[in-house]
Amino acid sequence: MNAADRPGPSTAVVGREVPGFDDLDPDRLRQRPGVKWARVGPDVLPAWVADMDFPAPAVVRDALRAYVDQGDLGYPDWPDGTPLRPLFARRMADRHGWDAAASRVREQSDLIQSVQIVLHLATAPGDAVAVQTPNYPPFLATLDTMDRKTVAVPTTDTDAGWRMDLAALADGVARHGCKALLLVNPHNPTGHVLTRDELQEIAAIARRHDLLVVSDEIHAELTHAPHRHIPFASLSPDAAARTVTLTSASKAFNVAGLRCMVTHYGPDRLLALRDAQPPELYGAVPVLGVVGTEAAWRHGDDWQRTLLAVLDRNRHRVRDTVAARLPAVRHHMPEGTYLAWLDAGRLALPKAPVETVLERGAVRLEGGDWFGASGSTCLRLNFATSARILDEVLDRVVAALAPLQP
Repeated sequence: MNAADRPGPSTAVVGREVPGFDDLDPDRLRQRPGVKWARVGPDVLPAWVADMDFPAPAVVRDALRAYVDQGDLGYPDWPDGTPLRPLFARRMADRHGWDAAASRVREQSDLIQSVQIVLHLATAPGDAVAVQTPNYPPFLATLDTMDRKTVAVPTTDTDAGWRMDLAALADGVARHGCKALLLVNPHNPTGHVLTRDELQEIAAIARRHDLLVVSDEIHAELTHAPHRHIPFASLSPDAAARTVTLTSASKAFNVAGLRCMVTHYGPDRLLALRDAQPPELYGAVPVLGVVGTEAAWRHGDDWQRTLLAVLDRNRHRVRDTVAARLPAVRHHMPEGTYLAWLDAGRLALPKAPVETVLERGAVRLEGGDWFGASGSTCLRLNFATSARILDEVLDRVVAALAPLQP
C-alpha cells in the first residue's frame, strides 16, 4: 500500500449520517452480549470501556463465517507461526517505512498478557518501571500486582494539549534506576500522539539509561490528521534493538473479543528468553482471532477510512460541546483514539466525577483514581458511537456538570 492509499480522515461525513455507523439503535445495542452495554441499567447510556458501538467490518464477519462454514475447527497448520507475522511486517513497512522482521513477531491473545510476559522475562520484583500517568488502569494494576515499582511520568495540561513530561521522565528514570519504560502511544486516555521530536528525546533517555521500551501501539491506526503515528522501534537501530512493540486489530477494527494480538521483539536476548520458555506456557491464539485479524489487515482499509472520518467528526462534536457548554471543564481534542479526556477539577463536584455523571446524568464514563492519582478529577468519554447517541451522551453529561461550574 502506498502512502496515498492509506486510510485517513476525511470531511465526507460532515453533515450527513453514515450507514453502518450512524444507524445504531440503542434498544438493539442493549441486547448485545458485550460488556459495554451489558453492565449499564436500562436508562443509562454507556460511554466507558474502549469498545466502539459500530459493528465489526463486514469483511471480518464474512471471513469468520466462511471459515466456520468449512466445518473445520481443528488444529491450524501453522508450523512457522501464524500468517500474521509476515502480514504485520508488511503493514509496518507500507504504513510507516519500518523494516520490522517477521521472524521477531510472536502472537498472544491479549495486550495485558503480553505486557506481563515481557515484564516477567525482562525485570524482577522490586525493579522500577516508568509509565505515563494517567494511564490504562490494567497497566497500573499489572505493575502493582507484579511488585514492580511504578515511576509515574505525568501527562501535563498545556496550551498545545496534553503532553508527556519528558523532564520528569528523565529525572524519574535517573533517580529510581528504571529498568523499563511502558510507553502508550497514541496515549490512552488523553489521545496524545507523540511527535517525532518527543519520541527522539525519549529514545535518547532510553539509550543513556539502557531502558527496555515496551511500546503499546494498539491505537496506532486511529490517529487524526495532521498527526501521524511513528512506531518507536522505527526511530533508529538502537531504538529497534531495545523495543518490544505491541499491537493488534482490536481497537482499529473493533474486534477485541477475537483475543488476538502480536508482539514484535527487538532485543535479541529477550526474544531468546521468550522462545526458551515451555512452548505452551503462554497459550496460543485462537484460530478465529487470526482469521479475523488477517481479514481486517488485508481487506479492511475502506471500512477504516470511513471510521476515521466518523471519529474525526465526533471528536469535533465533543470539543465544540465542551467549549460552548462546559467552559470550566478542561479538554483538548484528542489527536488519536476515540477517547476524550475531560478534567472537571474546577467544578464543585459532590462526589467523584464518574459517580457524579452517572447519578446526575445517567451516563457511565470512566476516570478517577483508577487511572492514577492525576486522574482523580477526570473523566474518559468514549465517542465511538452514532451521532445521535453521542449527542444524547453529551447532553446528559452537560446536564450533570453544567450546574456545578463556578
